[in-house]
Amino acid sequence: MAIYNLGSINADMTYRVPHLLAPGETLATTALSRGLGGKGANMSVAAARAGAQVRHLGAVGEDGRWAIERLTEYGVDTRQISVLSEPTGHAIIMLDRKAENCILIYPGANRALSVERIEAGLSEATPDDFFVFQNETNAQREAAELASSRGLRVAYAAAPFDADAVTLVLPLLDLLVLNEIEAGQLEQATGQSIETIPVRDVVVTLGGRGCRWINTDSREIRDFSALPVTPVDTTGAGDTFTGYLLAGLDRGLPMPTSIELAQRAAAIMVTRQGTADVIPDLKEVTEHRF
Repeated sequence: MAIYNLGSINADMTYRVPHLLAPGETLATTALSRGLGGKGANMSVAAARAGAQVRHLGAVGEDGRWAIERLTEYGVDTRQISVLSEPTGHAIIMLDRKAENCILIYPGANRALSVERIEAGLSEATPDDFFVFQNETNAQREAAELASSRGLRVAYAAAPFDADAVTLVLPLLDLLVLNEIEAGQLEQATGQSIETIPVRDVVVTLGGRGCRWINTDSREIRDFSALPVTPVDTTGAGDTFTGYLLAGLDRGLPMPTSIELAQRAAAIMVTRQGTADVIPDLKEVTEHRF
């Protein structure tokens, strides 16, 4: 079993600020750090640290070979990452004293991967595998069709949220992960409640209130309470949650157990500053006391 991740790879430039910028404001930062990021890279690292075999499908520029090396160090299979002429994607992250953030993304090579390259990357995939993607790459519908045609279980993390992008792939999904605001936006765009959309499993993260799992086949709805932590940096927490969730499901764990494991990982993550480089491993997650 493996997780195939069509995902973004970014250089994350994180600036500490007294408060998030207002329109027209100029503000001096108090600190700067660079690390590996991108929703795709974060999810690949999280799933790998949770014990899954992860094969990343993505792209960087010539300036991003360090990111491939970093992903390899973290246990991700990087053989299907292309090096293209476009610059590597990057994110400018503002992080305030309350651990809230604003993020500006330059897609770069993340939006330049060919469908042929994605198809080649899925050539060894089987129905025992997962395919996950997010809204930070191109060819999402085409990739989901390729994965679905091979019998993979298809998961989508609906961020950065775009209603048109989500509705385009909804018929192909087995699992949809989104936050509470995104769930409301999807309901508005489709005219359907989140409980009735045509996806078997839907997980809605609720921030400090935990998360909700909806199985649309059985109509079961289950809420999971948040774990008590003091957040330092919320960047990458949702990606960590999704990566751990998929790793648990890939190992054959039931959905409730996988969600609880993912919540533990995300709760630890928000107590750390950074993204992919500080995602906790499975030993930390299982042994941590809250």
